[in-house]
Amino acid sequence: MADKPPLSVFLCAPRGFCAGVVRAIDVVEGALKKYGAPVYVRHEIVHNRYVVETLKRKGAIFVEELDEVPDTDAPVIFSAHGVPKTVPQVADSRQLRTIDATCPLVTKVHREAELHHRRGRTVLLVGYAGHPEVVGTLGQLPAGAVHLVESEADIPRLSFPPGTPLAFVTQTTLSVDDTASIVAALKAHFPEIVSPHKEDICYATTNRQEAVKRVVPMVEALIVVGSPNSSNSLRLREVAERAGCPKTALVLRAEEIDWSVFGNIRSLGITAGASAPEVLVEEIITAFAERFDVSVETVSTADESVFFPLPRQLREAANA
Repeated sequence: MADKPPLSVFLCAPRGFCAGVVRAIDVVEGALKKYGAPVYVRHEIVHNRYVVETLKRKGAIFVEELDEVPDTDAPVIFSAHGVPKTVPQVADSRQLRTIDATCPLVTKVHREAELHHRRGRTVLLVGYAGHPEVVGTLGQLPAGAVHLVESEADIPRLSFPPGTPLAFVTQTTLSVDDTASIVAALKAHFPEIVSPHKEDICYATTNRQEAVKRVVPMVEALIVVGSPNSSNSLRLREVAERAGCPKTALVLRAEEIDWSVFGNIRSLGITAGASAPEVLVEEIITAFAERFDVSVETVSTADESVFFPLPRQLREAANA
C-alpha cells in the first residue's frame, strides 16, 4: 500500500443515470416482470452497452426496426430517445402491444415541434443528424416541415420566403455552450424566430456539464464513463477539453483505460454520462486503486430529485 503513488479522485455530481434513463430501464424490467420473457426493444433502450447486455440476459431482445419483430403477443418497447410517428403506426397496423419509454423531456420537444407546425411555423431543429432522438423529432412532422441545424455554418445556407414564421427546438443532449452559440446565431439571422418556452436541453445534461466545468481546474485528467454512441457522454468529454483539461477519455469499462496516458497522474476527475450506471464508475475507481493510493472527494453542483412515472400499462405491476 505504501509504495503506491497518491491519487486524488474528484467525483463529479450529478453524474450517471438521469430520471429518463431510470424510467426507460424500469420500463423494460417492468415489462419482463408483467409479461415474462421475451420483450422486444426497438433500438438500444439507452446508449450504454453494459445496460443493454444486462437486459438481454434478463430476456430483452433488441432490434433496430419493427420488421425484425415476429407476429407476437410479447410487448415491443420504444427506446428513451423517441421514435418517428410512423413507427407506432406500423406497430398498430400489425396489432403489436407497444410500450413507449420515450423520455418525457424528449416528448416535450416533440409536442413543441407539433405545436409550432399547427401554428404555421417552419421548425428548425438544432441537433446531430442520424442521432435517434433527432430522427424521432424529425419524424413527428411531415417531410420538409423541419430543417436540421447542426452548426452555425448551416444557418447562412437556410433560405425561406420573406415573412415565413420560424421557430426552433433542440436535441436534449447537446453541449450547453455550443447550443447557446448556435441559438445566438439563429436569432441574429432570423430576429423573429420563436424560442422554446423553456430550454430544451434537459436538466441532466446541463447539470453534468456544469459539474465537469467545476472539477476540471482541480485535476490533471478526466474520465467520462459512458458509451461512444452516447451524445451526452461525448459532450461531457468535449466540455472537459474546452475547459482546458489536458488529458480526457471516454471509456465504458476499466479495461479501456490507457495507462500510458493515465498511469502517472496525481489528480483525476471522473464523471459518467446519463446512461452509465454507477457500478461502472466504481469499477473505474477500483482499477485506479490497484495502482494508486486513492482518496475520493465528491464535487457537487446540483441536487437532482426529478422522477418520471412509468407508462400506465406498467404502473400496477410496479406497485405490486
